[in-house]
Amino acid sequence: MSFFKGTTGGSDVPEPAIPEEENAVLEKVALKVIQWRMAIPAILALESVKPLNYIGSQMMVFFEPIVQGVFNFKEYETFRVAMERRENIENLLQKIEKYDALMYQWEKDLRKFMRQEKKKWKWYQRYLGIAKPPVVYPENLRTPPFDFSKKKK
Repeated sequence: MSFFKGTTGGSDVPEPAIPEEENAVLEKVALKVIQWRMAIPAILALESVKPLNYIGSQMMVFFEPIVQGVFNFKEYETFRVAMERRENIENLLQKIEKYDALMYQWEKDLRKFMRQEKKKWKWYQRYLGIAKPPVVYPENLRTPPFDFSKKKK
């Protein structure tokens, strides 16, 4: 509408904030996708079904009795409600892309460190794998940037 009023900028109406429960569930889904290393297929699937998000959320209602026995019902319900709004699909995509970029950078740094570390090894350690020296990783490369454990703090 702002285009017809003479301006080409975005609308002046602020977007409603995502409820905290929905944001937590979207974060959990995004981290699970990154943990399974399925960022590209997830992004492709979400982008292709973005126009059908409401129909997909209604399919989730249809499968609800089956899913009740397997998944946490409260989180499933929250995720279903979140998927009814198109902006939440975009938020989920942004979270997946952000976490994928962080994980990619961590893996890239880890590979670079290991390449430099292996240059210090003798030829038989590199090629034959005999008597490999212990590797001391720097603090930032010891664990992935995300905690994938199932323990809740």
